[in-house]
Amino acid sequence: MAEKYSRATFTRNFLKTITRIKNPDEMLSDAKKVGLEKSLGVWDLILLGVGAIIGSGIFAIVGIAAAGGDSTVGAGPALTVSMVIAAIACIFSALCYSEFATMIPVAGGAYTYTFATLGEFAAWMVGWVLMLEYAIGFIAVACAWSNHLIQFLSGFEKFLPAWLANPPVWLVNDPFTASKLITPDMFVPKLFGIPICINLPAIIIVLLMTAILVKGTKDSAKMAGLMVAIKLGVIALFVIAGAFYVKPENWTPFAPNGFEGIFAGAFLIFFAYIGFDALATAAEECKNPQKDLPIGIIGSLIVTTIVYVLVALILTGMQDTSAAVPTAFLKAPMAYCMTLAGQNWAAGLISIGSLAGLTSVLLVLEMAATRILYAMSRDHFISTKFQKLHPKYKTPAVLTWTVGGLAVIGILTLNLDVAAELCNYGTFTSFIIVCVAVLILRKTDPDRPRPFKVPFSPFLPALGIITCGGLMVYKSMQPSSSALLFPVWLGVGAIIYLLYGFVKNRLNENKIHNEKVAQRKLEKNGI
Repeated sequence: MAEKYSRATFTRNFLKTITRIKNPDEMLSDAKKVGLEKSLGVWDLILLGVGAIIGSGIFAIVGIAAAGGDSTVGAGPALTVSMVIAAIACIFSALCYSEFATMIPVAGGAYTYTFATLGEFAAWMVGWVLMLEYAIGFIAVACAWSNHLIQFLSGFEKFLPAWLANPPVWLVNDPFTASKLITPDMFVPKLFGIPICINLPAIIIVLLMTAILVKGTKDSAKMAGLMVAIKLGVIALFVIAGAFYVKPENWTPFAPNGFEGIFAGAFLIFFAYIGFDALATAAEECKNPQKDLPIGIIGSLIVTTIVYVLVALILTGMQDTSAAVPTAFLKAPMAYCMTLAGQNWAAGLISIGSLAGLTSVLLVLEMAATRILYAMSRDHFISTKFQKLHPKYKTPAVLTWTVGGLAVIGILTLNLDVAAELCNYGTFTSFIIVCVAVLILRKTDPDRPRPFKVPFSPFLPALGIITCGGLMVYKSMQPSSSALLFPVWLGVGAIIYLLYGFVKNRLNENKIHNEKVAQRKLEKNGI
Protein backbone atom coordinates (compact mmCIF):
# COMPACT_ATOMS: atom_id res chain seq x y z
CA MET A 1 0.00 0.00 0.00
CA ALA A 2 1.16 3.55 -0.65
CA GLU A 3 2.18 5.90 2.10
CA LYS A 4 -0.60 8.24 3.19
CA TYR A 5 0.34 11.90 2.89
CA SER A 6 -1.47 14.18 5.33
CA ARG A 7 0.75 17.25 5.36
CA ALA A 8 3.63 18.85 3.50
CA THR A 9 7.11 18.53 5.05
CA PHE A 10 10.27 20.11 3.68
CA THR A 11 12.21 17.00 2.75
CA ARG A 12 14.09 15.93 -0.35
CA ASN A 13 11.04 13.90 -1.38
CA PHE A 14 8.84 16.96 -0.90
CA LEU A 15 11.02 19.12 -3.12
CA LYS A 16 11.12 16.39 -5.75
CA THR A 17 7.33 16.09 -5.62
CA ILE A 18 6.47 19.77 -5.99
CA THR A 19 8.78 20.12 -9.01
CA ARG A 20 7.37 17.04 -10.74
CA ILE A 21 6.11 17.96 -14.20
CA LYS A 22 3.04 16.58 -15.95
CA ASN A 23 3.87 15.01 -19.29
CA PRO A 24 2.09 16.74 -22.21
CA ASP A 25 0.99 13.32 -23.49
CA GLU A 26 -0.80 12.73 -20.19
CA MET A 27 -2.50 16.13 -20.51
CA LEU A 28 -3.73 15.29 -24.00
CA SER A 29 -4.95 11.88 -22.79
CA ASP A 30 -6.91 13.46 -19.91
CA ALA A 31 -8.49 15.95 -22.32
CA LYS A 32 -9.70 13.12 -24.57
CA LYS A 33 -11.32 11.27 -21.66
CA VAL A 34 -13.43 14.16 -20.41
CA GLY A 35 -12.94 16.88 -22.98
CA LEU A 36 -14.86 20.02 -23.78
CA GLU A 37 -16.84 20.23 -27.01
CA LYS A 38 -14.78 21.38 -30.02
CA SER A 39 -16.83 24.20 -31.48
CA LEU A 40 -14.47 27.10 -32.26
CA GLY A 41 -13.11 27.91 -35.71
CA VAL A 42 -10.49 30.46 -36.73
CA TRP A 43 -12.96 33.33 -37.13
CA ASP A 44 -14.50 32.55 -33.75
CA LEU A 45 -11.02 32.83 -32.22
CA ILE A 46 -10.25 36.13 -33.93
CA LEU A 47 -13.60 37.55 -32.82
CA LEU A 48 -13.01 36.36 -29.24
CA GLY A 49 -9.50 37.85 -29.31
CA VAL A 50 -10.65 41.20 -30.67
CA GLY A 51 -13.55 41.06 -28.22
CA ALA A 52 -11.17 40.59 -25.30
CA ILE A 53 -8.66 43.24 -26.34
CA ILE A 54 -10.81 46.13 -27.61
CA GLY A 55 -12.62 47.23 -24.48
CA SER A 56 -12.39 50.12 -22.06
CA GLY A 57 -8.78 50.79 -23.12
CA ILE A 58 -9.56 52.21 -26.56
CA PHE A 59 -12.58 54.15 -25.27
CA ALA A 60 -10.83 55.71 -22.25
CA ILE A 61 -7.11 55.12 -21.75
CA VAL A 62 -6.05 56.57 -25.12
CA GLY A 63 -6.92 60.03 -23.85
CA ILE A 64 -4.52 59.80 -20.91
CA ALA A 65 -1.84 58.13 -23.05
CA ALA A 66 -2.04 60.96 -25.61
CA ALA A 67 -2.35 63.99 -23.32
CA GLY A 68 -0.88 62.71 -20.04
CA GLY A 69 -2.40 62.48 -16.58
CA ASP A 70 -1.60 63.40 -12.99
CA SER A 71 1.48 61.16 -12.81
CA THR A 72 2.48 60.68 -16.44
CA VAL A 73 3.37 62.73 -19.52
CA GLY A 74 1.52 62.30 -22.79
CA ALA A 75 2.83 60.91 -26.08
CA GLY A 76 0.87 63.39 -28.19
CA PRO A 77 0.41 62.36 -31.86
CA ALA A 78 3.37 59.98 -31.33
CA LEU A 79 0.84 57.79 -29.53
CA THR A 80 0.72 55.85 -32.81
CA VAL A 81 4.37 54.91 -32.21
CA SER A 82 3.57 54.00 -28.58
CA MET A 83 0.86 51.63 -29.81
CA VAL A 84 3.21 49.87 -32.20
CA ILE A 85 5.82 49.48 -29.41
CA ALA A 86 3.19 47.99 -27.07
CA ALA A 87 2.01 45.63 -29.82
CA ILE A 88 5.58 44.44 -30.44
CA ALA A 89 6.01 43.78 -26.71
CA CYS A 90 2.84 41.66 -26.81
CA ILE A 91 3.89 39.82 -29.98
CA PHE A 92 6.86 38.17 -28.20
CA SER A 93 4.53 36.61 -25.63
CA ALA A 94 1.85 35.90 -28.26
CA LEU A 95 4.31 33.81 -30.29
CA CYS A 96 5.19 31.78 -27.19
CA TYR A 97 1.51 31.25 -26.38
CA SER A 98 0.95 30.09 -29.97
CA GLU A 99 3.73 27.48 -29.78
CA PHE A 100 2.33 26.00 -26.58
CA ALA A 101 -1.32 26.19 -27.62
CA THR A 102 -0.65 24.19 -30.81
CA MET A 103 1.65 21.70 -29.06
CA ILE A 104 -0.61 21.10 -26.01
CA PRO A 105 -4.14 22.08 -27.12
CA VAL A 106 -5.90 21.59 -23.77
CA ALA A 107 -7.71 23.94 -21.41
CA GLY A 108 -5.70 26.00 -18.95
CA GLY A 109 -3.38 28.29 -20.92
CA ALA A 110 -0.30 29.43 -19.00
CA TYR A 111 -1.21 27.18 -16.06
CA THR A 112 -1.03 24.07 -18.25
CA TYR A 113 2.22 25.14 -19.92
CA THR A 114 3.84 25.73 -16.52
CA PHE A 115 2.83 22.26 -15.31
CA ALA A 116 4.55 20.76 -18.35
CA THR A 117 7.84 22.60 -17.70
CA LEU A 118 8.26 23.88 -14.13
CA GLY A 119 6.26 21.39 -12.09
CA GLU A 120 3.30 21.13 -9.77
CA PHE A 121 3.95 23.99 -7.33
CA ALA A 122 4.84 26.51 -10.06
CA ALA A 123 1.70 25.48 -11.98
CA TRP A 124 -0.48 26.06 -8.94
CA MET A 125 1.09 29.48 -8.36
CA VAL A 126 0.60 30.49 -12.00
CA GLY A 127 -3.03 29.35 -11.81
CA TRP A 128 -3.41 31.39 -8.63
CA VAL A 129 -1.84 34.44 -10.32
CA LEU A 130 -4.06 34.04 -13.39
CA MET A 131 -7.07 34.43 -11.12
CA LEU A 132 -5.84 38.01 -10.63
CA GLU A 133 -5.82 38.63 -14.36
CA TYR A 134 -9.08 36.92 -15.26
CA ALA A 135 -11.39 36.51 -12.25
CA ILE A 136 -10.64 39.83 -10.54
CA GLY A 137 -10.31 41.51 -13.94
CA PHE A 138 -13.79 40.18 -14.73
CA ILE A 139 -15.14 41.85 -11.59
CA ALA A 140 -13.41 45.16 -12.35
CA VAL A 141 -14.71 45.25 -15.94
CA ALA A 142 -18.24 44.45 -14.74
CA CYS A 143 -18.10 47.53 -12.52
CA ALA A 144 -16.71 49.60 -15.43
CA TRP A 145 -19.64 48.34 -17.54
CA SER A 146 -22.01 49.56 -14.83
CA ASN A 147 -20.38 53.01 -14.82
CA HIS A 148 -20.71 53.31 -18.62
CA LEU A 149 -24.36 52.22 -18.45
CA ILE A 150 -25.21 54.86 -15.84
CA GLN A 151 -23.39 57.51 -17.88
CA PHE A 152 -25.31 56.42 -21.00
CA LEU A 153 -28.70 56.47 -19.24
CA SER A 154 -28.04 59.93 -17.79
CA GLY A 155 -28.07 61.30 -21.33
CA PHE A 156 -31.76 60.39 -21.55
CA GLU A 157 -32.87 62.08 -18.31
CA LYS A 158 -35.50 64.07 -20.24
CA PHE A 159 -37.16 60.87 -21.41
CA LEU A 160 -36.52 58.34 -18.61
CA PRO A 161 -37.84 58.26 -15.03
CA ALA A 162 -35.48 59.95 -12.55
CA TRP A 163 -34.81 56.70 -10.69
CA LEU A 164 -33.52 55.12 -13.93
CA ALA A 165 -31.67 58.08 -15.46
CA ASN A 166 -30.01 58.97 -12.14
CA PRO A 167 -30.29 55.95 -9.82
CA PRO A 168 -29.36 56.29 -6.14
CA VAL A 169 -25.65 56.02 -5.34
CA TRP A 170 -26.07 53.03 -3.01
CA LEU A 171 -27.66 50.98 -5.80
CA VAL A 172 -24.96 51.40 -8.49
CA ASN A 173 -21.66 51.41 -6.58
CA ASP A 174 -19.58 49.04 -4.49
CA PRO A 175 -19.25 49.94 -0.77
CA PHE A 176 -15.78 51.52 -1.15
CA THR A 177 -16.78 53.78 -4.05
CA ALA A 178 -20.15 54.63 -2.51
CA SER A 179 -18.51 55.75 0.75
CA LYS A 180 -16.74 58.52 -1.21
CA LEU A 181 -19.95 59.68 -2.91
CA ILE A 182 -22.56 59.47 -0.14
CA THR A 183 -23.42 62.76 1.55
CA PRO A 184 -25.17 63.16 4.95
CA ASP A 185 -28.46 64.13 3.32
CA MET A 186 -28.62 61.00 1.11
CA PHE A 187 -30.87 58.07 2.01
CA VAL A 188 -28.96 54.80 2.31
CA PRO A 189 -30.62 51.60 3.64
CA LYS A 190 -28.91 50.03 6.64
CA LEU A 191 -28.80 46.57 8.19
CA PHE A 192 -27.84 46.50 11.87
CA GLY A 193 -26.51 50.03 11.41
CA ILE A 194 -24.29 49.05 8.44
CA PRO A 195 -24.97 50.87 5.13
CA ILE A 196 -26.04 48.53 2.31
CA CYS A 197 -24.41 49.40 -1.01
CA ILE A 198 -24.62 47.13 -4.05
CA ASN A 199 -23.69 47.61 -7.68
CA LEU A 200 -26.88 46.16 -9.12
CA PRO A 201 -26.10 46.69 -12.85
CA ALA A 202 -22.72 44.96 -12.43
CA ILE A 203 -24.34 41.99 -10.68
CA ILE A 204 -27.02 41.68 -13.40
CA ILE A 205 -24.47 41.72 -16.26
CA VAL A 206 -22.32 39.10 -14.47
CA LEU A 207 -25.28 36.75 -14.10
CA LEU A 208 -26.29 37.33 -17.74
CA MET A 209 -22.77 36.57 -19.03
CA THR A 210 -22.64 33.45 -16.86
CA ALA A 211 -25.93 32.18 -18.29
CA ILE A 212 -24.67 32.75 -21.85
CA LEU A 213 -21.41 30.87 -21.16
CA VAL A 214 -23.31 27.93 -19.69
CA LYS A 215 -25.19 27.58 -22.98
CA GLY A 216 -21.93 26.92 -24.81
CA THR A 217 -18.71 28.44 -26.10
CA LYS A 218 -20.10 28.62 -29.64
CA ASP A 219 -23.06 30.72 -28.49
CA SER A 220 -20.66 32.84 -26.45
CA ALA A 221 -18.52 33.38 -29.55
CA LYS A 222 -21.65 34.46 -31.47
CA MET A 223 -22.48 36.91 -28.69
CA ALA A 224 -18.89 38.21 -28.69
CA GLY A 225 -19.07 38.48 -32.49
CA LEU A 226 -22.18 40.67 -32.27
CA MET A 227 -20.52 42.91 -29.66
CA VAL A 228 -17.33 43.11 -31.75
CA ALA A 229 -19.35 44.10 -34.84
CA ILE A 230 -21.08 46.89 -32.89
CA LYS A 231 -17.92 48.35 -31.39
CA LEU A 232 -15.91 48.08 -34.62
CA GLY A 233 -18.80 49.77 -36.42
CA VAL A 234 -18.78 52.58 -33.86
CA ILE A 235 -14.99 52.96 -34.11
CA ALA A 236 -15.24 53.02 -37.91
CA LEU A 237 -17.89 55.73 -37.57
CA PHE A 238 -15.53 57.77 -35.39
CA VAL A 239 -12.62 57.36 -37.82
CA ILE A 240 -14.67 58.24 -40.93
CA ALA A 241 -16.70 61.08 -39.39
CA GLY A 242 -13.77 62.42 -37.39
CA ALA A 243 -11.52 62.55 -40.45
CA PHE A 244 -13.52 65.57 -41.70
CA TYR A 245 -12.66 67.52 -38.53
CA VAL A 246 -8.94 66.72 -38.34
CA LYS A 247 -6.62 69.73 -38.18
CA PRO A 248 -3.14 68.68 -39.43
CA GLU A 249 -1.54 71.41 -37.30
CA ASN A 250 -2.58 69.41 -34.21
CA TRP A 251 -0.07 66.74 -35.27
CA THR A 252 2.83 69.11 -34.66
CA PRO A 253 4.88 68.78 -32.59
CA PHE A 254 4.60 65.06 -33.26
CA ALA A 255 6.22 64.01 -29.97
CA PRO A 256 5.82 66.96 -27.55
CA ASN A 257 7.45 65.06 -24.67
CA GLY A 258 10.03 63.15 -26.68
CA PHE A 259 10.92 59.55 -25.95
CA GLU A 260 9.72 59.89 -22.36
CA GLY A 261 6.20 60.55 -23.59
CA ILE A 262 6.37 57.77 -26.20
CA PHE A 263 7.45 55.11 -23.68
CA ALA A 264 5.03 56.37 -21.03
CA GLY A 265 2.29 56.05 -23.66
CA ALA A 266 3.46 52.53 -24.55
CA PHE A 267 3.32 51.52 -20.89
CA LEU A 268 -0.24 52.81 -20.51
CA ILE A 269 -1.51 51.47 -23.81
CA PHE A 270 0.02 48.03 -23.14
CA PHE A 271 -2.95 47.29 -20.90
CA ALA A 272 -5.31 48.00 -23.78
CA TYR A 273 -3.82 44.94 -25.53
CA ILE A 274 -4.30 42.49 -22.66
CA GLY A 275 -6.74 39.70 -23.48
CA PHE A 276 -5.19 37.83 -26.42
CA ASP A 277 -3.73 35.27 -23.98
CA ALA A 278 -7.27 34.26 -23.00
CA LEU A 279 -7.57 32.49 -26.36
CA ALA A 280 -4.98 29.92 -25.25
CA THR A 281 -7.28 28.84 -22.40
CA ALA A 282 -9.88 27.78 -25.01
CA ALA A 283 -7.45 25.58 -26.98
CA GLU A 284 -9.34 22.41 -26.04
CA GLU A 285 -12.51 23.78 -27.68
CA CYS A 286 -10.86 24.55 -31.04
CA LYS A 287 -11.73 22.43 -34.06
CA ASN A 288 -8.23 22.74 -35.52
CA PRO A 289 -5.98 24.23 -32.79
CA GLN A 290 -2.68 23.52 -34.58
CA LYS A 291 -3.67 25.79 -37.47
CA ASP A 292 -6.26 28.16 -36.07
CA LEU A 293 -4.82 29.21 -32.70
CA PRO A 294 -1.70 31.02 -33.99
CA ILE A 295 -3.88 32.80 -36.57
CA GLY A 296 -6.42 33.71 -33.89
CA ILE A 297 -3.87 34.98 -31.36
CA ILE A 298 -1.61 36.91 -33.72
CA GLY A 299 -4.46 37.93 -36.04
CA SER A 300 -6.41 39.54 -33.19
CA LEU A 301 -3.28 41.51 -32.20
CA ILE A 302 -2.79 42.76 -35.77
CA VAL A 303 -6.45 43.79 -36.15
CA THR A 304 -6.49 45.67 -32.85
CA THR A 305 -3.19 47.43 -33.60
CA ILE A 306 -4.57 48.75 -36.90
CA VAL A 307 -7.75 49.90 -35.14
CA TYR A 308 -5.79 51.57 -32.33
CA VAL A 309 -3.44 53.45 -34.70
CA LEU A 310 -6.35 54.78 -36.78
CA VAL A 311 -8.16 55.99 -33.66
CA ALA A 312 -4.99 57.64 -32.33
CA LEU A 313 -4.42 59.50 -35.62
CA ILE A 314 -7.96 60.90 -35.72
CA LEU A 315 -8.07 61.62 -31.99
CA THR A 316 -4.84 63.62 -31.90
CA GLY A 317 -5.81 65.35 -35.16
CA MET A 318 -9.09 66.59 -33.68
CA GLN A 319 -7.71 67.63 -30.28
CA ASP A 320 -4.40 69.40 -29.59
CA THR A 321 -2.67 67.14 -27.06
CA SER A 322 0.56 69.14 -26.71
CA ALA A 323 -1.12 71.47 -24.16
CA ALA A 324 -3.62 71.04 -21.34
CA VAL A 325 -6.82 69.23 -22.33
CA PRO A 326 -10.31 69.18 -20.75
CA THR A 327 -11.08 66.49 -18.17
CA ALA A 328 -13.84 65.14 -20.43
CA PHE A 329 -11.20 64.27 -23.05
CA LEU A 330 -9.30 62.15 -20.52
CA LYS A 331 -12.42 60.25 -19.42
CA ALA A 332 -14.10 59.63 -22.79
CA PRO A 333 -11.86 61.01 -25.58
CA MET A 334 -13.77 59.70 -28.60
CA ALA A 335 -17.16 60.86 -27.36
CA TYR A 336 -15.70 64.24 -26.34
CA CYS A 337 -14.18 64.85 -29.78
CA MET A 338 -17.49 64.10 -31.48
CA THR A 339 -19.29 66.45 -29.11
CA LEU A 340 -16.64 69.11 -29.79
CA ALA A 341 -17.33 68.71 -33.50
CA GLY A 342 -21.06 69.18 -32.86
CA GLN A 343 -21.87 65.55 -33.65
CA ASN A 344 -23.78 64.61 -30.48
CA TRP A 345 -25.51 61.73 -32.23
CA ALA A 346 -22.12 60.15 -32.92
CA ALA A 347 -21.08 60.67 -29.28
CA GLY A 348 -24.16 58.72 -28.19
CA LEU A 349 -23.35 55.86 -30.55
CA ILE A 350 -19.80 55.77 -29.19
CA SER A 351 -21.26 55.28 -25.71
CA ILE A 352 -23.15 52.27 -27.07
CA GLY A 353 -19.88 50.99 -28.55
CA SER A 354 -18.24 51.31 -25.14
CA LEU A 355 -20.91 49.11 -23.59
CA ALA A 356 -20.56 46.56 -26.40
CA GLY A 357 -16.80 46.56 -26.01
CA LEU A 358 -16.96 45.91 -22.28
CA THR A 359 -19.59 43.21 -22.75
CA SER A 360 -17.36 41.19 -25.08
CA VAL A 361 -14.44 41.58 -22.66
CA LEU A 362 -16.62 40.22 -19.85
CA LEU A 363 -17.49 37.13 -21.89
CA VAL A 364 -13.89 36.25 -22.68
CA LEU A 365 -12.54 36.96 -19.17
CA GLU A 366 -15.13 34.76 -17.48
CA MET A 367 -14.57 32.02 -20.05
CA ALA A 368 -10.80 32.16 -19.42
CA ALA A 369 -11.18 32.05 -15.63
CA THR A 370 -13.53 29.07 -15.90
CA ARG A 371 -11.25 27.11 -18.26
CA ILE A 372 -8.21 27.59 -16.01
CA LEU A 373 -10.13 26.36 -12.96
CA TYR A 374 -11.44 23.46 -15.05
CA ALA A 375 -7.85 22.44 -15.83
CA MET A 376 -6.90 22.80 -12.16
CA SER A 377 -9.83 20.59 -11.19
CA ARG A 378 -8.63 17.97 -13.69
CA ASP A 379 -5.27 18.03 -11.90
CA HIS A 380 -6.94 17.64 -8.46
CA PHE A 381 -5.96 21.08 -7.16
CA ILE A 382 -9.64 21.83 -6.58
CA SER A 383 -12.66 19.52 -6.33
CA THR A 384 -13.13 17.17 -9.28
CA LYS A 385 -16.88 17.89 -9.05
CA PHE A 386 -16.16 21.00 -11.09
CA GLN A 387 -15.27 18.79 -14.06
CA LYS A 388 -18.90 17.76 -14.47
CA LEU A 389 -20.25 18.92 -17.82
CA HIS A 390 -23.78 20.06 -18.56
CA PRO A 391 -25.65 17.10 -20.14
CA LYS A 392 -27.02 19.24 -22.97
CA TYR A 393 -24.52 22.06 -23.56
CA LYS A 394 -21.31 20.12 -22.70
CA THR A 395 -19.93 23.06 -20.71
CA PRO A 396 -18.62 23.08 -17.10
CA ALA A 397 -21.89 24.55 -15.86
CA VAL A 398 -21.31 24.10 -12.10
CA LEU A 399 -17.89 25.74 -12.34
CA THR A 400 -19.21 28.56 -14.53
CA TRP A 401 -21.98 29.40 -12.06
CA THR A 402 -19.45 29.16 -9.21
CA VAL A 403 -17.21 31.73 -10.94
CA GLY A 404 -20.25 33.94 -11.54
CA GLY A 405 -21.29 33.64 -7.87
CA LEU A 406 -17.80 34.47 -6.64
CA ALA A 407 -17.76 37.49 -8.97
CA VAL A 408 -20.98 38.75 -7.40
CA ILE A 409 -19.41 38.38 -3.94
CA GLY A 410 -16.34 40.27 -5.20
CA ILE A 411 -18.51 43.10 -6.53
CA LEU A 412 -20.10 43.41 -3.09
CA THR A 413 -16.87 43.33 -1.07
CA LEU A 414 -13.70 44.21 -3.03
CA ASN A 415 -11.88 47.53 -3.26
CA LEU A 416 -11.83 47.47 -7.05
CA ASP A 417 -9.22 50.21 -7.53
CA VAL A 418 -6.58 48.04 -5.84
CA ALA A 419 -7.92 44.83 -7.42
CA ALA A 420 -7.62 46.27 -10.93
CA GLU A 421 -3.97 47.21 -10.33
CA LEU A 422 -3.24 43.70 -9.09
CA CYS A 423 -4.51 42.34 -12.41
CA ASN A 424 -1.55 43.98 -14.15
CA TYR A 425 0.93 42.00 -12.06
CA GLY A 426 -0.91 38.78 -12.84
CA THR A 427 -0.69 39.54 -16.57
CA PHE A 428 3.03 40.34 -16.56
CA THR A 429 3.82 37.25 -14.50
CA SER A 430 1.92 34.88 -16.80
CA PHE A 431 3.56 36.40 -19.91
CA ILE A 432 7.05 35.99 -18.44
CA ILE A 433 6.38 32.41 -17.30
CA VAL A 434 5.15 31.35 -20.76
CA CYS A 435 8.27 32.81 -22.41
CA VAL A 436 10.47 30.95 -19.90
CA ALA A 437 8.48 27.73 -20.37
CA VAL A 438 9.03 27.76 -24.14
CA LEU A 439 12.80 27.90 -23.62
CA ILE A 440 12.69 25.08 -21.04
CA LEU A 441 10.62 22.70 -23.16
CA ARG A 442 12.86 23.32 -26.17
CA LYS A 443 15.68 21.80 -24.05
CA THR A 444 13.83 19.09 -22.12
CA ASP A 445 11.61 17.82 -24.96
CA PRO A 446 13.20 18.96 -28.25
CA ASP A 447 11.70 16.15 -30.35
CA ARG A 448 8.05 16.88 -29.52
CA PRO A 449 6.08 17.90 -32.65
CA ARG A 450 5.56 21.66 -32.76
CA PRO A 451 3.00 22.66 -35.42
CA PHE A 452 3.98 26.26 -34.72
CA LYS A 453 7.44 27.32 -33.51
CA VAL A 454 8.54 30.68 -32.18
CA PRO A 455 11.01 31.98 -34.78
CA PHE A 456 14.50 33.08 -33.77
CA SER A 457 14.39 31.24 -30.44
CA PRO A 458 15.80 31.88 -27.83
CA PHE A 459 16.12 35.51 -28.96
CA LEU A 460 12.39 36.38 -29.23
CA PRO A 461 11.30 34.60 -26.00
CA ALA A 462 14.15 36.38 -24.20
CA LEU A 463 12.89 39.72 -25.54
CA GLY A 464 9.43 38.82 -24.22
CA ILE A 465 10.91 38.22 -20.75
CA ILE A 466 12.89 41.47 -20.86
CA THR A 467 10.04 43.70 -22.09
CA CYS A 468 7.39 42.31 -19.73
CA GLY A 469 9.84 42.15 -16.83
CA GLY A 470 10.91 45.74 -17.47
CA LEU A 471 7.31 46.98 -17.53
CA MET A 472 6.60 45.04 -14.32
CA VAL A 473 9.60 46.62 -12.57
CA TYR A 474 8.58 50.04 -13.90
CA LYS A 475 5.08 49.55 -12.50
CA SER A 476 6.37 48.41 -9.09
CA MET A 477 8.44 51.60 -8.81
CA GLN A 478 5.27 53.72 -8.99
CA PRO A 479 3.63 54.63 -5.65
CA SER A 480 0.89 52.01 -5.28
CA SER A 481 -0.41 49.65 -2.60
CA SER A 482 -0.76 46.91 -5.23
CA ALA A 483 3.06 46.58 -5.35
CA LEU A 484 2.91 45.41 -1.72
CA LEU A 485 -0.26 43.35 -2.03
CA PHE A 486 1.00 41.22 -4.92
CA PRO A 487 3.62 39.40 -2.77
CA VAL A 488 0.88 38.92 -0.14
CA TRP A 489 -1.34 37.32 -2.80
CA LEU A 490 1.51 34.96 -3.73
CA GLY A 491 2.06 34.06 -0.08
CA VAL A 492 -1.61 33.22 0.44
CA GLY A 493 -1.51 31.04 -2.68
CA ALA A 494 1.54 29.14 -1.41
CA ILE A 495 -0.17 28.48 1.94
CA ILE A 496 -3.32 27.17 0.24
CA TYR A 497 -1.18 24.84 -1.87
CA LEU A 498 0.70 23.44 1.13
CA LEU A 499 -2.42 22.93 3.23
CA TYR A 500 -4.78 21.72 0.50
CA GLY A 501 -3.44 21.27 -3.04
CA PHE A 502 -0.35 19.28 -2.06
CA VAL A 503 -2.28 16.93 0.24
CA LYS A 504 -5.15 16.46 -2.23
CA ASN A 505 -2.76 15.50 -5.03
CA ARG A 506 -0.89 12.99 -2.84
CA LEU A 507 -4.14 11.38 -1.70
CA ASN A 508 -5.19 11.05 -5.33
CA GLU A 509 -1.85 9.40 -6.15
CA ASN A 510 -2.39 7.00 -3.25
CA LYS A 511 -5.84 6.13 -4.56
CA ILE A 512 -4.51 5.41 -8.06
CA HIS A 513 -1.65 3.35 -6.62
CA ASN A 514 -3.98 1.29 -4.43
CA GLU A 515 -6.30 0.64 -7.36
CA LYS A 516 -3.35 -0.64 -9.41
CA VAL A 517 -2.21 -2.88 -6.53
CA ALA A 518 -5.73 -4.30 -6.17
CA GLN A 519 -5.95 -4.89 -9.93
CA ARG A 520 -2.63 -6.74 -9.96
CA LYS A 521 -3.81 -8.97 -7.09
CA LEU A 522 -6.95 -9.83 -9.00
CA GLU A 523 -4.94 -10.65 -12.12
CA LYS A 524 -2.52 -12.76 -10.09
CA ASN A 525 -5.39 -14.75 -8.59
CA GLY A 526 -6.89 -15.21 -12.04
CA ILE A 527 -10.01 -13.24 -11.27
